[in-house]
Amino acid sequence: MNITLDHILPEPLASIQHAKESIWINRVELKHGEHLMLNASSGKGKSTFTSTLFGLRSDYVGTLFFDDRDVRELDPTDWTEIRMQKLSVVFQDLQLFPKLSVRENLLLKNSLTNVFNEAQLFDMLERVGIGDKWNQACGLLSMGQQQRVAIIRALAQPYHWLILDEPFSHLDKDNSSICLDMIQERTKEQGAGFVLTTLGDHYGYTYDRELKL
Repeated sequence: MNITLDHILPEPLASIQHAKESIWINRVELKHGEHLMLNASSGKGKSTFTSTLFGLRSDYVGTLFFDDRDVRELDPTDWTEIRMQKLSVVFQDLQLFPKLSVRENLLLKNSLTNVFNEAQLFDMLERVGIGDKWNQACGLLSMGQQQRVAIIRALAQPYHWLILDEPFSHLDKDNSSICLDMIQERTKEQGAGFVLTTLGDHYGYTYDRELKL
């Protein structure tokens, strides 16, 4: 699935000066399978970008296309299918269920498409160093631990695009590298693309393109 932003400008950002190369107010195509970095300072709309692509807000001028279809034509059933099969996301605020355990958060998401079994999910937690948190309530974890859970949860579904909004902001270099390796592996398995938003850190990885806001 290709994604095209055709001169989109979110209403909350209408009064802000945007760079000439900004994805806002330009026509930008995100081509299926690309690995992209979206680099911008705070307040430029990284989270707005994520929410817009995921269909959570429509307060913008311009047109957003999935392949050749204007997303404003999509009905709730269409969006459900897209969010289960084509788009996965790690929100900046993570949106985990704080009273549910790590296990319950992961199994709840995984139950929609049954991509992994329980042992595989546990192994992924072990890989990022938090296997011992399997039965712990997510609300009791540190932000860095929660980010790792949210990343694994986002990988537990099929997708054409993985959108990650500052997913490593509370992680050290080693854990960021481990998580990025997992993201790349899972994305490669599916021939998918991903967009990683950041305040400027490239995390030691070379991307296909760097986008600006």
